[in-house]
Amino acid sequence: MCGIAGILTSRPPADLGERELRRMMRMIVHRGPDGDGVHLEEGNPRVLLGHQRLSIIDLDTGAQPMTSPCAPVTITFNGEIYNYRELRPMLEAKGHRFRTRSDTEVILHLYEEKGDACVEDLRGMFSFALWDARTRRLLAARDRLGVKPFVYRMDADGTLSFASEIKALLALPGVPREVDPQALALFLSFQYVPHPWTGFRGIRKLPPAHVLTWQDGRVTVKPYWRLESGAEKLNLTGKALEEALRAQLDEAVRLRMISEVPLGAFLSGGVDSSAVAASMALQSKSPVRTFSIGFEEAAYDETAHARAVAARIGAQHREEIVRPDAMALLPKLAWQYDEPFADSSALPTWLVSAHARRHVTVALTGDGGDEAFGGYPRYRANLAFERWRSLPAWVRAAPEALLKSLPGHDEKGLGRMARRFLEVSDPDPMRRYAHWVAFFDPVRRAALMSPEAHRAAGGLEPFEWLGGLGAGFSDVVDRMEAVDLQSYLPCALLTKVDIASMAHSLECRGPFLDHKLIEFALRIPSSQKVGLLGGKLCLKRAMAPRLPSRSVWRAKMGFAVPVSRWLRSEMSGFLRETLLSQKALGRGLFRPEAVRTLVDEHVSGRAYHAHRLWALLTLELWQKTWVEPAASPSSAPSP
Repeated sequence: MCGIAGILTSRPPADLGERELRRMMRMIVHRGPDGDGVHLEEGNPRVLLGHQRLSIIDLDTGAQPMTSPCAPVTITFNGEIYNYRELRPMLEAKGHRFRTRSDTEVILHLYEEKGDACVEDLRGMFSFALWDARTRRLLAARDRLGVKPFVYRMDADGTLSFASEIKALLALPGVPREVDPQALALFLSFQYVPHPWTGFRGIRKLPPAHVLTWQDGRVTVKPYWRLESGAEKLNLTGKALEEALRAQLDEAVRLRMISEVPLGAFLSGGVDSSAVAASMALQSKSPVRTFSIGFEEAAYDETAHARAVAARIGAQHREEIVRPDAMALLPKLAWQYDEPFADSSALPTWLVSAHARRHVTVALTGDGGDEAFGGYPRYRANLAFERWRSLPAWVRAAPEALLKSLPGHDEKGLGRMARRFLEVSDPDPMRRYAHWVAFFDPVRRAALMSPEAHRAAGGLEPFEWLGGLGAGFSDVVDRMEAVDLQSYLPCALLTKVDIASMAHSLECRGPFLDHKLIEFALRIPSSQKVGLLGGKLCLKRAMAPRLPSRSVWRAKMGFAVPVSRWLRSEMSGFLRETLLSQKALGRGLFRPEAVRTLVDEHVSGRAYHAHRLWALLTLELWQKTWVEPAASPSSAPSP
């Protein structure tokens, strides 16, 4: 796992040269502290490629950037290609000769053999930039699910700069730090900034499953893989489906256990991480190392469940009980995430990454299981609402009145969930879905944003953008999964894990993110995955022989922290000081009275605004960290 950076430019070396490239690399040294390398090539354009290395495979000869021995083609690569051992013999049979044992060199030879189509054969997590000096052309690519990041900027003179993280681009001279108003609207809606936007005007993310080409100062971006909306459903049920699912997962796990450094797994005690750890145990000659963190508050602590799974599979288990100091950690997270990011589970992800890195360099995770197998409660809620709205109004009246009377201020309480279920009555299931995942719906967002900021967003409608990602899928559950696989998963969950883990120089691998497993899962009829009483039904049945029954069938808990209580108690002063300061209220993005109302209503207990306030809090910290100052590598807080 590594960090990459690069510049293609016709400017004088004094403007953009090795010094500037090195400055970019220093900003992402945490991604690859084991070594660095640069490739400099004069001409038109001048080519500068940089690499920070975290050594995982081929520790001795896998240094980058790497140039092909047969052609003037150079690559800087971040990630892991899990099928490189299968690809190498095929290439050798065609006459290719290898100097290293690395997966990086396999990409070079595959490009020489197939050109841009080389990405179609790669099975893994990756982002890379490949410079072909023969054609004076750059090919960049990002993996299908968006595990590895790739951000870039095109200047008016045709200069292209790119990197693994936004902060590396901000290290270049003259890069403006203007908030993108469309990104702001999207962030307020969904807690993250989706691709291709970033928090900054002029800086873009390469979407998952896309390639970018640069030639003669022009950039083209196009997809190379899509979720199949018309794929034929599997004609498998019962034991046959369970066996096929276990085989798919075991293969994905096996490929991700290839490592020349210590390897382990995150284990929350939920079915996804437990399924991965159990598969590892079956395929490992020694006990699997598993890592969990727990919390003092019982409603957020899963260590007992993780411990039970570890005992069942014979894992070498380590756990740590923590009490996150959010006020100390939030500035560090604002620096590391370098754009607005409001998923509060970044805090425990940061902590478990630090815990695991003390013992291993690679950790397998359960990310992707909910999106592939229908695990989120909102999938069931959408199905339930279809049946609920079909009942006569007089039948619904009494239960609705009872549910609305329940207290709605508890983060995990039935009252809050009931209110969210009842407050959205849109007949369209995807708009209903958008309302359920939104932090600020269109009405709340318009009431919060200043008229100037709202106009600057240019008419972008976040709900329409989100719903469009599921186009082509006729089944409602399939549509919701497709939306999550293209939005929430890469832009929130995988961003969270990539940044938190790489801040500690830890590589995370997700077997459920294997694109062949995803394709398999999308062919399973939704009725086999989601019912009114539960989700991930076929996955749970498949894992039942390997795991404690309670771990398989217990309710989904989530990897969360008590944000609502924090903001009403120990963090209330910090909240007011940050959001209600003269500087924060004077930025012109929000109506001051709207922010004050949100703070007062939540802190007093009159209403629940925890996640909306957390979003505003992280946004303000991001602006103080990145929009105001010219941050330098020395300003990075230590993990």
